[in-house]
Order: sequence, then C-alpha cells, then structure tokens
Amino acid sequence: MTSSELWTRAAAERYDAEEVEMSSAAVLEPTLAFLADLAGDGRALEFAVGTGRVGVPLRGRGVPVVGIELSEHMAAVLRRKVDADSLPVVIGDMATTVVPGGFTLVYLVYNTITNLLTQDEQVECFRNAARHLVPGGRFVVELGVPPLRFLPPGQVAVPFDVSEHHLGFDTFDLVEQVLVSHHLTRDGDDGRYRRGASRHRYAWPAELDLMARIAGLELERRVADWHGTPFTQDSAKHISVWRKPT
Repeated sequence: MTSSELWTRAAAERYDAEEVEMSSAAVLEPTLAFLADLAGDGRALEFAVGTGRVGVPLRGRGVPVVGIELSEHMAAVLRRKVDADSLPVVIGDMATTVVPGGFTLVYLVYNTITNLLTQDEQVECFRNAARHLVPGGRFVVELGVPPLRFLPPGQVAVPFDVSEHHLGFDTFDLVEQVLVSHHLTRDGDDGRYRRGASRHRYAWPAELDLMARIAGLELERRVADWHGTPFTQDSAKHISVWRKPT
C-alpha cells in the first residue's frame, strides 16, 4: 500500500483546466527539450504521469513514453488524448510498480515525489527508478526547495500563490517533515471559492542525493530550472539529474 493521496474523478476532470499555465508553451518547451535531450534514442518512463501534461507532448517529439499512474481517473483523462499503443500507462504506485523493458530516462516532475508521504517510500522510488534504467540512464526530479527560511518564529504558513482566481499557502509540520498545501479556488463567476488541501513530504536536495546513493545512482547535474539556470542558495526549486553508472 502507498501513502499517496488518491486523485478523485472530480479532481482529475478539473486538473487540466486548473493547470493551464503549467501546460503553456513557455513552461513546456524548455521542459520537453531538457527531457528529450536526456532520453536520446531510448525510451522514457514517467512516474505519476497524470493526465499527460508532459508525457503526451514528449511522445509527440518522438520519444517513446511509458507512464505509471496511481489514479485511474487521471489515467482516464490521459487516455482521451492518446491511445494505449502510443503511450502505455500502468496503474500503480511509483515506488513499487514495475513495467517491462529498460529506459534511458525516468522522470518525476512538478513536485510529485512529495506525494509519497514517508522517507522509506521516497527511497523506494529512487530504487524503482534505478531498477528501470539502463546503464548510463538518468533519473530526473523536479522539486521545490522547502521555503522554511520564510517562516519567522511562531509562523507555520507560507503563501505560494495569491491571484485573482486562486489563493494557495503551505503549512508545515517540522517534526514530521510534512507540508499541507491549502487551495482556495474561485469556482465560477458567482464569487464562491472551492477549498482543497493535499499532504506532501518535503525533502531537501541533500536528502535526495542520499536516496540516490542508496539506489546506486550518482548526481550528475543540479540546476534551478528547465532552462539550466545555475542552482544557488536563493533558488526556489531544482531540477536534479542522477545517472546510473555504466
């Protein structure tokens, strides 16, 4: 059993409409270029493929993509975009589910590794990536840096989006290393807001490096975004690439 919270049918049906910005060319083009370059002439495996925001256009670039997805409802939305022969999807969790064949690239985008709510499961996710990689293959994770420096004494919440249609903030349990993302989303034009929340286990870059070493992977590169901007102490997120030794 996985600790990940499961996307419902209603949430899956809303997902693409609520992530229009993340599906824009400005966001996707550098992401796809980065991943396609690492995949080379091989196959790519996306953990938590969701509705195919990245996997479908990456497949459109000529990279054979296979997905693992925990939510059947999210996979059903993806299936409306592309058939099973073009982009196979296996229903299961990203820590233990195994698909046939080897891959030059396994990737996890948009903070999805934090859906695994225990350190043990996150370690197993790295092991699962290594299990699928051919020698010389890469595992890529996109993850935000925990914004704990913005927490003054006594404060437990940090806002991450304050816009006309959405209010988002994270609350932190520093003992359990878990954050809860709270969302207030405008639902229609009548002024009502829909409230939602999801739990995540945050992790630091150095902790992920240890997970990678446990899995037999070596850090190859860490940058601040898909454009390759250098990663610094001020970076809000990182794109990390670990390589399976040849």
